[in-house]
Amino acid sequence: MSRLLSSRYRTAFVTGASSGLGRCFAEMLLGEGVRVWGTARDPSRLAGLGPGNFTAVALDLADRAGAQAAWSRAAAEAGGAFDLVVANAGYGVFGEFAATGWAVWQAQLEAMLGTHLAVVHAAYGAMRAQGRGCLVNVSSLAAEFPLPFMSGYNVAKAGLSALSESLLFESRGTEVRIVDFRPGDYRTAFNQAMQIPTTSASTARAWGVLDAMLRSAPPPARAAADLRRALRRGRRGIVRSGSFFQARVAPLAARVLPAAAMRAASARYFGC
Repeated sequence: MSRLLSSRYRTAFVTGASSGLGRCFAEMLLGEGVRVWGTARDPSRLAGLGPGNFTAVALDLADRAGAQAAWSRAAAEAGGAFDLVVANAGYGVFGEFAATGWAVWQAQLEAMLGTHLAVVHAAYGAMRAQGRGCLVNVSSLAAEFPLPFMSGYNVAKAGLSALSESLLFESRGTEVRIVDFRPGDYRTAFNQAMQIPTTSASTARAWGVLDAMLRSAPPPARAAADLRRALRRGRRGIVRSGSFFQARVAPLAARVLPAAAMRAASARYFGC
């Protein structure tokens, strides 16, 4: 348990490594002696990450062909496959579904599901070919408890969790591990980068609650510590991370309370 992760994972590919959880994941892995390839739309934002053991990769989820090419180049540098892939990149859109133009939702889903899954497809295939590896799909507790006025994000994260369940079945009997990592709220710049195309009285009330939740949330280093613990233990399947209430109490309540009761409680909490 005391050995560094580099004893199991020599190389890692982390998407969305320029800020927030992704940067903390990359820093944690570098601290564990792992050689990391980290991605960002603007590679200059990756400055300061592990000189000598870190490779910056330009990757934009809005450009599927470019993202796949970036992955291929990085994988070739790593010897054809990575020992560990942390699929983390994504962004939020906050607005009423019908009042927000479809093009906004389509762009989010194409990036966070279409391009994301295209990269994961290549990563998982390379792991299967080499006979080992670990794929961490960074989903969200929003897959279980959808956030108000974030339809595209909820759908994308639920889809990523569904993919993990599918791959957990397909990878049975192999040395490829699948982790469905579901973080709750963390104190990052996620809300500051949120796209807010439409506003109303309802969205304003919900936004106030959501923003306050993020400001009082745990620091992202806790998520990195939870991921490190899961990797050291060789975990497979769902790993929840966040405050005690979000990661422990709410899932337990969801197992014992009717869905309608959980939905009503969420609507009351967000002032909807």
